[in-house]
Amino acid sequence: MTPPAASGEAPPHAPAETSSRTLPSESGGLQRSGRVALDDASIRRALMRIAHEIVEHADGTDRLYLVAIPNGGVPLGRLLVDNLESLTGTRPPLGILDTTLYRDDLATRGSRPPLRRTEMPSSVDDRVVVLVEDVVNTGRTIRAAMDALMDFGRPSHVRVVALVDRGHRELPIKIDYVGKNIPTRPGDEVVFRAELEPVSGDPGEDGPTRVGALELAVLEAGAVEGGSR
Repeated sequence: MTPPAASGEAPPHAPAETSSRTLPSESGGLQRSGRVALDDASIRRALMRIAHEIVEHADGTDRLYLVAIPNGGVPLGRLLVDNLESLTGTRPPLGILDTTLYRDDLATRGSRPPLRRTEMPSSVDDRVVVLVEDVVNTGRTIRAAMDALMDFGRPSHVRVVALVDRGHRELPIKIDYVGKNIPTRPGDEVVFRAELEPVSGDPGEDGPTRVGALELAVLEAGAVEGGSR
């Protein structure tokens, strides 16, 4: 299972969209009432629609290069690459880009946050780069991703995919392809989970995985404080 970008858990059969139930908060170990804003089927439909939009707006797909922002952007990027391949017959490269060292709040943190993996298969020179994020809030993570991206070349275009845009922007960051706009209060916690299933069927085997159940929920403000995204 991938570490969540926020906390929450996707069951094998996710509940219907916008249902309400009690969800665990891994951030503080508290139980809070939350609503499931996007279930597995809704997320997959949104990603297929976004893939169609990317193909429609791209001047050919040979220069596409998807770059996922960990953690939540990675399973979404994998599914988008699968969708693009099914639509065009061409599989674009998928990179993973850690933004930790490019954040504008490093100097104000008491300790350096842990680094996450970066895997960029090639330069982004003259490529149409599509940054993939799970939830966009203030826009600061996207800004950091753009700064980090320039260490890998000079793309011709940079576009942004977000499964959810929750508002509260602090920087002028535009989302080009969005799964769903979800109004939230600043203190709400938006929770995305993606399960990874072993391709071999053996959970104990360290081998290739596929993206399993997905879920995104909104937990009410008051129990956990989250950082800017």
